[in-house]
Amino acid sequence: MTDTSPASPSSAPAGVPAGAAPVADPPISPRKLIAFLAMVLGMFMAILDIQIVSASLTDIQAGLSASADEISWVQTAYLIAEVVMIPLSGFLSRAFSTRWLFAVSAAGFTATSFLCATATSIDEMIVYRALQGFIGGGMIPAVFAAAYTVFPRSKQPIVSPMIGLVATLAPTIGPTIGGYLTELFSWHWLFLVNIVPGILVTVATITLVDFDEPDLKLLDRFDWIGLLSMAGFLGSLEFVLEEGPGDDWFDDGMIVAFSAFCAACALVFFARVFTAKDPIVDLRAFANRNFATGASFGFVMGIGLYGLTYLYPLYLAQVRGYSALMIGETMFVTGICMFLTAPFAGRLAAKIDPRIMVAVGFLGFGLGTWEASKITAEWDFWELFVPQVLRGCSLMLCMVTITNLSLGTLPMSAVKNASGLFNVMRNLGGAVGLAVINTILNNRLDLHLFRLKEHLTWGNETAEGTLATITQGFAGLGSLADTAALKQMSLMVRQQANVMAFADVFLAITVIFVVLVAATPLMRQAKSGGGGAGH
Repeated sequence: MTDTSPASPSSAPAGVPAGAAPVADPPISPRKLIAFLAMVLGMFMAILDIQIVSASLTDIQAGLSASADEISWVQTAYLIAEVVMIPLSGFLSRAFSTRWLFAVSAAGFTATSFLCATATSIDEMIVYRALQGFIGGGMIPAVFAAAYTVFPRSKQPIVSPMIGLVATLAPTIGPTIGGYLTELFSWHWLFLVNIVPGILVTVATITLVDFDEPDLKLLDRFDWIGLLSMAGFLGSLEFVLEEGPGDDWFDDGMIVAFSAFCAACALVFFARVFTAKDPIVDLRAFANRNFATGASFGFVMGIGLYGLTYLYPLYLAQVRGYSALMIGETMFVTGICMFLTAPFAGRLAAKIDPRIMVAVGFLGFGLGTWEASKITAEWDFWELFVPQVLRGCSLMLCMVTITNLSLGTLPMSAVKNASGLFNVMRNLGGAVGLAVINTILNNRLDLHLFRLKEHLTWGNETAEGTLATITQGFAGLGSLADTAALKQMSLMVRQQANVMAFADVFLAITVIFVVLVAATPLMRQAKSGGGGAGH
């Protein structure tokens, strides 16, 4: 289908008649480019803060005198609030304009970052993190939307790798940056580091961004029922996915209650989406096959992106006993690979069938997790090096291409709303992935413990020999040597079972990404001359 709308700075020229010379796209003005880069920096901060605390939760727990159950809410509160704001941002951007939505989001994110740094109790921290996630969540889809409505199609090989790099790099290097800041200064700097960039982004947005005009008439028809039901649906879903694995799922009354509330809110939300004149979220973007397939791919990418950002630090902390700084240094490999791959991903997307790039990316990611499934208790930086390289390079190939195919074939009027949907699908994929990963880890740990203990019986020469060697090492304890040796052997068995559970998770992720390769032909290649019309 050819777009017959007039050419404009915010869209690529329509298909030209046979024999006519193609119309050159206008150059990107410095003002527009600087404004967009400022927005990209804001998005980087918002996504970074999802994972920047992951390697430093122990330090925050000690500083706030929090329990092990309470400290997990430092991340959970942020994720729940952010996942509610992301789909809402499309409506707010149309009503107030990109400039004011982004400026208020950046200013609010900066202010709540300062509040997080000054928190003196876990309750204060949870409230401030929820506000930080909710307000900052408006920046993420706004950048994606601007990339496809402000810049012509010919500039996408430059713009797309930029936002793809930020969207995947920020959560990946979050533990690295967090580890360094905590080790060199204190956990307060996990949040104070946002202050200066946040002020600069706010000022630059107000001064330079003029991509669109507000439509305040939309507020007259604001769907409050849709907003409240969406918040209840997504917030409860995120809570169930975050807390379910640790609370035995539906064996816990709180999980059952929130699941029922989630289902009820979902019914109201979808009823409003399909009946309200101006729904809070417009799901018609899913009628576009590219967007529907791309959003599904983004969901699975969320599993890989957030899942491995969680798994690697967990292994390094539990099995290897690494500090926050050591975890950050080890995880930095993936970030470097993503940074180096981004320019090549943009150029390749313009030269070869992007569906091939997606397939290669999925296969590369699967190969990396398959290599990681051979993990042992002795794996260190260099054993994890190749899996991290494959992960970083493959993520960039996938992210850049999926974003282009998903948002690049939509009408310009639909991009703002679709951007929110695309991003929330990736975040929900991460939430579902973490829930599944924790469930597999718990179940497989129990299974491997049971199987290993079956072999550790009297009469097993290997077991008895190992126990005797350990007992000799505790000879100085006298009569307590046998008890100490048994305890030490029990810890060794548990560690081995834990490592085997990690290997099972890596193998499960491998299967998911390899199977997904078969779905890549469902996407259609975007027409080079189109400006974003649906196909």
